[in-house]
Amino acid sequence: MLTLGEVLRRTAAYLAERGSSSPRLDADLLLGEALKMDRMRLYLEHDRPLTEPELAAARALVARRAKREPMAYILGRRGFRGLELAVGPDVLVPRPDTETLVEWAVEVAPHGAEVLDWGTGSGAIALALADERPDLGVVAVDVSPRAVAVAASNATANGLTVTVLESDGFAAVAGRRFGLVAANPPYLSDAELAAAEPELAFEPRGALTSGPVGDEAIARLAAEAPDHLAPGGWLLCEIGAGQAARAVELFRAAGLVDVGTRRDLAGIERVVGGRTPD
Repeated sequence: MLTLGEVLRRTAAYLAERGSSSPRLDADLLLGEALKMDRMRLYLEHDRPLTEPELAAARALVARRAKREPMAYILGRRGFRGLELAVGPDVLVPRPDTETLVEWAVEVAPHGAEVLDWGTGSGAIALALADERPDLGVVAVDVSPRAVAVAASNATANGLTVTVLESDGFAAVAGRRFGLVAANPPYLSDAELAAAEPELAFEPRGALTSGPVGDEAIARLAAEAPDHLAPGGWLLCEIGAGQAARAVELFRAAGLVDVGTRRDLAGIERVVGGRTPD
């Protein structure tokens, strides 16, 4: 019979052949999920033979990863700023890049203000703001009813109060003004998406690209958000590599001031921000 250690070794080698960028970590997490064991226990029981049912459970998960399905979808969860979020193919997988936006939002959101997460997906931004700035009233909108359900469920699971609404853009919050609007809109071009890593094919296309150029959703957000910001309110938007100059131009054309960008940990200009005049 195969031991746990041998299965881990073979799984890591197999996933490396299939293009995984972190085959050993993937193997640990997949075997841990299949066997309901944490990583420490995996190593403590390295020499334990696996039963046929255990092997079958492991093979089913490994087969999914071999097709380059994102680990977060296979596991059904992803951590984001200390929160555990349920994720699946109805929502984008939360990424560390988005932490740059959250950090900026935490800094500039006015005390006690209502803030809006535009295109919330899993609820990552909204829930992080509710968790780290409990003085804020957090509203989240998404055009997808399935994403709305995921975000609302994540709010409940994490014990956080966020109002989640189905909305095409700002439609559901017409007439309301916020101290901050934060957004991680789709910003890949159609060509970039076609050439991207296979994992992206599993994620909702509408959360990744809004058209052939890639900045269509950013342009819409810049044009519409100022009418939903209080005086001095901030608009913060995650952007793709190489989009900073165009995004800054769009924000300034919309009448925003103090427009600038923030870089992510890789040094890429990842977030553009500006505020309405006081």
